Amino acid sequence: MRLPVTSDLARKAFAEFLGTALLLATVIGSGIAAQRLSPNDVGLQLLENAVVTGAGLVALILALGPVSAAFNPVVTLVERALGAITTGQAAVFIGAQLAGGALGAVVANLMFELPAVSISTHHRASGALWLGELVATFGLVVVIFGVVRAGKASAVAFAVGAYITAAYWFTSSTSFANPAAAFARMLSDSFAGIAPSSVPAFVLAEVVGAGLALAAVLVLYPSAANLAGDLTHLDSLHGDVSPTQENAR
Repeated sequence: MRLPVTSDLARKAFAEFLGTALLLATVIGSGIAAQRLSPNDVGLQLLENAVVTGAGLVALILALGPVSAAFNPVVTLVERALGAITTGQAAVFIGAQLAGGALGAVVANLMFELPAVSISTHHRASGALWLGELVATFGLVVVIFGVVRAGKASAVAFAVGAYITAAYWFTSSTSFANPAAAFARMLSDSFAGIAPSSVPAFVLAEVVGAGLALAAVLVLYPSAANLAGDLTHLDSLHGDVSPTQENAR
C-alpha cells in the first residue's frame, strides 16, 4: 500500500521535532548516567557528558540533515535573517523544536526511573554564566555558517560535534547555546536541569550571541545573497545543547 506523501514543510518540521527530542534525550540522559556512574568525580561526569553529546550531535545531523537539522531556534532565526527560509517556516520549525525538546526531557527522565516531569531547582544565574552562553552561541553560529559558506557543508556535522564537545569545557555555562534546550531542561530536576527563573537570562544571552555571530558572518562573507543560496541548497544545519560547568566547580 502506498503511503500518503506529506508536505515538504511537514516533513522538515517532523525532522526538527524528532532531532531535537533525541538531542535532549542525549544531553539529559547522558548527564544523569554520568552522575550515577561517576558519583565522586565531577570532572569525569562532564567529560562523559561532553563526549556523548558531541557524538550524538554528529549522528543526528548526518541522519536528519537531508531533511532538516537545525534543532535550535537561534540557528533557525539566523537562517531566516539570511533569507534561507520564510517567517512562516521559521515559526513552524521553532514550534517543532520546542515541542521536541520537551518530549526528549520527559523520555530521558523516564528512562532513568525519574518522574516524567520534575521542575528543576538548579539555579544558574551569574554574569559569568550569561557571558559563557553568549560566547558559546556566538561560536556555534559562526562555525555552522562559516563551514557552509566555505563550501564544506558535508563537514557541518563533524564541525558542530567537535565545537560542542570543546564548548562544554571552555565556557562557564558548558554551552547550552539553544533556547529549546534551556526550556526543556526546566523539566528535569537532575544534573542537566536549569531552574525556570534562570532560563530567561540564558535565552537572552543566546539570542544576543546569535545576533553578534550573524553580524560577524556578514562581515566575513559580505555576499548575503550567496550565503542564503548556500543555505537553501544545504538541507542540514544544527544548534546544540549541554549541561553546565557549575557542577565542575
